[in-house]
Amino acid sequence: MSRTPLREALKLLELEGLIELSQNRGARIMSFTAEEASDLFEVIAGLESLAAEIAALRLEPADLDELDEMHSRMMAHYHRREKDPYFELNSAIHDRLVRLSRNPVLVATHANLMLRARRGRYMAIVDPRRWEESVNEHEALMTALHARDADAARRVWKRHLLRTGETVCAVLTAAVREATPLDAVVDQAAVI
Repeated sequence: MSRTPLREALKLLELEGLIELSQNRGARIMSFTAEEASDLFEVIAGLESLAAEIAALRLEPADLDELDEMHSRMMAHYHRREKDPYFELNSAIHDRLVRLSRNPVLVATHANLMLRARRGRYMAIVDPRRWEESVNEHEALMTALHARDADAARRVWKRHLLRTGETVCAVLTAAVREATPLDAVVDQAAVI
């Protein structure tokens, strides 16, 4: 690969907040701090709860069937304690719900933020209690969507994402407090 496309790729990563470019020092991966996670999830909670509210009113029957099928598969992974496939479906459900708002500005803004937030979201399910709580929140969302209750969908999804952000912040704070590499804190929490 020549240097020009590499430089352009690094500039894009810098614009997305994933790396920091320094003159004569190269690129450095940006750390993901508890403060950044708190700020990100505060905004993501607002965006995704708005998406849930709008989607509850705009869902077509086929859309709801698709969400039901995705939710059912996600729950099967939860019951088998398969974290990686669970997380992939969970993320797909979040993204699909945002797209079902059918609001291109909301969709584009969410996609940009998720580039920075995805690296932290997996941390939210390492605690089995939070994982169970998260599953219950997903169940409550599906109930609200089936009832076409936009207010309930907004409330449950906002609480879900704020709790996810709180959990991510707690994991990041523990890593700093214990001066432990983040992957070790995540591995340790997974055993709880």
